Amino acid sequence: MDLALFNMQQRVQVRALFLAERIQLKDFEKAQSLAKKPLLLTAGSSGCAALFRYGAVVVFGLTAIEETTFLDSLKPYLEEPFEQLLGEEIVLCLEPDQKEGVDGGTITVNTFSVEHLQVIAEVLARSLVLERYETVVARSFQRIEPLAETLQQSGRPGSKGRDLLRHIGDTLSIQGRMVGRVEIKEKPDLLWYYPEHERIYQRLVDEYELDDRHLVLEHKLDLLSRTAETLLSLLQNKRSLRVEWYITLLIVLEILLTLYELFIRH
Repeated sequence: MDLALFNMQQRVQVRALFLAERIQLKDFEKAQSLAKKPLLLTAGSSGCAALFRYGAVVVFGLTAIEETTFLDSLKPYLEEPFEQLLGEEIVLCLEPDQKEGVDGGTITVNTFSVEHLQVIAEVLARSLVLERYETVVARSFQRIEPLAETLQQSGRPGSKGRDLLRHIGDTLSIQGRMVGRVEIKEKPDLLWYYPEHERIYQRLVDEYELDDRHLVLEHKLDLLSRTAETLLSLLQNKRSLRVEWYITLLIVLEILLTLYELFIRH
């Protein structure tokens, strides 16, 4: 399949988009497709598109109108669509006699095979996922920073327990998605069957710094989680101490009332 897929073009525009938290793929998997895992479908007059369950889409060789039409057709299958879309654009260049690799915004390949398209789609989709989570984590740091400053300045964690619980929940949610849905650190399944494509895959991984970005994000998530848990623990200890004081005051009050009954009234 190769060149004919893109109407004999040697340079193909590729766009990756992160559309939603999830895409329902069951109906698409039943339809005729070019490949599975990731799911690759024909789209437009001579292009194709890779769909990922975790919400990313990578389109190859579509005109602007074709892309809009295709994305509109996906809307009924999107769960929790994003208001602001993240996107990545590259040019895929066919050069049978040149070394495969990445140079800036151009990816050079020796053939437009299905497996090449799947590998490229995998890397672009994972890069978008990392970009989104990097943004989410950065915002979480901005929200939790004032709570940490309050602790530093006053020695007290403040009273925003719900905010802390939300931060912990957000952190666990991102970690779960990265490990359970996206599997950023895992090698794509197709490489087990087509190991000859591992070299171009690794070059793309290095170009988009997937491993380094994933490691940095994991460290940030761990720091965010530990910071939120520490502040929450301090807040809970503060509340426990307050309850102990209330109990102590009630006991003292009861003793005073008892003494009053014994010595004053009698």
